[in-house]
Amino acid sequence: MINFHPTDKQLRQYAEGNISSALALVVSAHCDMCSQCQESVDEVTLELSQDIENIAAHEMTDPAFEKMLAEITAKPMIDTRPTIIPKIELDGRFFDVPRPLRRYVRNTGNWSKLLGKVWQAPVDIGDAGAAHFIFMENGGQVPEHTHRGNELTLVVNGEFSDGLADYDSGDFLVMDNEHIHSPHSNNKDGCLVFSIVDEPLHFTSGLARLLNPFSHLFFK
Repeated sequence: MINFHPTDKQLRQYAEGNISSALALVVSAHCDMCSQCQESVDEVTLELSQDIENIAAHEMTDPAFEKMLAEITAKPMIDTRPTIIPKIELDGRFFDVPRPLRRYVRNTGNWSKLLGKVWQAPVDIGDAGAAHFIFMENGGQVPEHTHRGNELTLVVNGEFSDGLADYDSGDFLVMDNEHIHSPHSNNKDGCLVFSIVDEPLHFTSGLARLLNPFSHLFFK
């Protein structure tokens, strides 16, 4: 069950196209898994489209505008749906991902062990931030840490906890330097998440603090 969602403000800004590309990507992936948020976005989109129609009604007296609109609507629709749905693979296991993330599967690098039973694979999303698919095996844990910047996370498959809350498939998380947590999964099938950070993690306890000078190597 999805319990953590983008705020109403974030959903509106997403529908308006007024948020960062990183946030837009994670919000769109969440909406693909969450009918409640998709409905909210559809309502805002309908509202915006009605505003555009009202503007167009006033502009239709302009022949140049009318000609441009006719040319746009006359263009054929292009079917961009892939014939084969790409999946994330790790050690013979295949994971479905939300539709907005499927185009990045081919941009996903090799899996490497991060710490213990935690694996990560870098994802090239351009200049939007440092993105990774992260998989926590049953019993896998990321050491306690906070964030120098922002971390956007979508739970793609499975469940995990972090000392702050329990998360399930589809949950949307935003973490910053006000949060200290230690993600871990006790789910028998583990947990796959998609995460974008704009600054490296900062480990806050135990021997993991020795990793701080090198944290940029893990999340670059």
